[in-house]
Amino acid sequence: MAQSGSAEKGVAMPVTLTLKNIPDDVYVRLKTVSKAHRRSLNSEAIVCFETYLTPSKTLPAERIRRAQDLRATCGEQPFRTKDIAAFKRQGRP
Repeated sequence: MAQSGSAEKGVAMPVTLTLKNIPDDVYVRLKTVSKAHRRSLNSEAIVCFETYLTPSKTLPAERIRRAQDLRATCGEQPFRTKDIAAFKRQGRP
């Protein structure tokens, strides 16, 4: 990796990264997805890196536990479609 600028006053500068030998199918998928998202290849690659490499704030096990706890508070009666629609409309003019 080559740094594209020097750090001034503790502010990290963007880094330029050159990728070599990208498999054709990966390149085609990246190009297709970037077009669908209306992003450049570079921007789409950055989003992919951030999504994969930035840890989520909550671990999957914690999310599952929270969902189970929420389910337990709802009781056995599931929400009906009309109830869900009413909840969505609450507080709206």
